[in-house]
Amino acid sequence: MVEEVVKKKILVVDDDVMAVTLMSKTLENMGFEVVKAYNGQEALTLVKQHQLALIILDQMMPKMDGIKACALIKSDKRFRNIPIIMFTASAEDADKKLSEQVGANAFCNKPLNIAVLTQKIQELLKI
Repeated sequence: MVEEVVKKKILVVDDDVMAVTLMSKTLENMGFEVVKAYNGQEALTLVKQHQLALIILDQMMPKMDGIKACALIKSDKRFRNIPIIMFTASAEDADKKLSEQVGANAFCNKPLNIAVLTQKIQELLKI
């Protein structure tokens, strides 16, 4: 009998379609299944529909920003153990602190550095 390999799912959330595409291709090449959302509201819906290993969340988006989405995800006991990597184009220390306060497990700056993102994913998923 052939064993089916179940890929870990990562939710990528960003209102920048190119950023989502770049991250998705990188993550798929690493062997992950990627679920995509383009704002915080979509992210909350998808968190409930998929068994996620990790979430990559943009801080500033329309409809619902990543800060609010992160806070809502982390406040739900069903999802609080899913690691979240928050990323933003802002270089402000205050943004990093805010991400930590709402429960983000790691923080990346834009423009996205794939090597840094890959390292953070490996650390959080212990792979």
